[in-house]
Amino acid sequence: MTTTFTVDVSQRAPIKMWTAGVPVESAALTQLHNVASLPFVHRHVAVMPDVHWGMGATVGSVIPTKGAIVPAAVGVDIGCGMMAQRTTLTASDLPDSLLVLRTEIERNIPHGRTNNGRPGDRGAWGDVPESVSGAVPNGMAAGLQELFAKHPVLGKHWSMERALSHAGTLGTGNHFVEVCLDEESRVWVMLHSGSRGIGNRIGTYFIERAKEDMRRWFINLPDEDLAYLPQGSDLFDDYVTAVKWAQQYAVFNRQLMMAAARCRGKCPSPSPAIAKP
Repeated sequence: MTTTFTVDVSQRAPIKMWTAGVPVESAALTQLHNVASLPFVHRHVAVMPDVHWGMGATVGSVIPTKGAIVPAAVGVDIGCGMMAQRTTLTASDLPDSLLVLRTEIERNIPHGRTNNGRPGDRGAWGDVPESVSGAVPNGMAAGLQELFAKHPVLGKHWSMERALSHAGTLGTGNHFVEVCLDEESRVWVMLHSGSRGIGNRIGTYFIERAKEDMRRWFINLPDEDLAYLPQGSDLFDDYVTAVKWAQQYAVFNRQLMMAAARCRGKCPSPSPAIAKP
């Protein structure tokens, strides 16, 4: 059988790299070596062809751990992912120009970011529509309040109301909404986004808490962004709970956008029961 990856065994854990023919920047290689030196990496680090430098750990790699979690390796767009749905249309049903369709999608899905995310931000709802507020999954608001109660600093300047102002919105960076065709010329809607501002707040908060613990315990790491939360600690459990919440929010966000994109803002909001991570 042909081997499709190379293995770097210079660190504690092997690094398996699916990068044949793909240049990997030196900064990314340094991060991979740093990660593979951690004592709780489980079995090996897997490196994908799109690997590139990230915060502490590379983007485009899989880092299984046992006994600890590195919040920066999880990232701040918690639950970032894809969603695709096939429509009843085929290529022949589409007009020659998709400008009108694109304009309607852009009108119904806030996107981008202005005012540094403060009031008036074009990428958030000014007034949260009923299609968003009326579709909040059961327990989502209570879950966030419980998290804020245990970590008051996390809730500073944030509330469920502010979190909902980003629900059903695209964000920036590599997030997108796309109308595309499959090999049988059927029309699909595909999109990519995550947990938006509230997910970023959760990720950033726990990254800083992990760094504080490393300083308190005099633990020296090859990169401070590899600060970790050991399993069995209160912060570990709270972080896992927070990540699950953000993943549920990210799913909810994508469902709202998919409904708006497919129905151009004129269809019912998704059922609260289906927004599960």
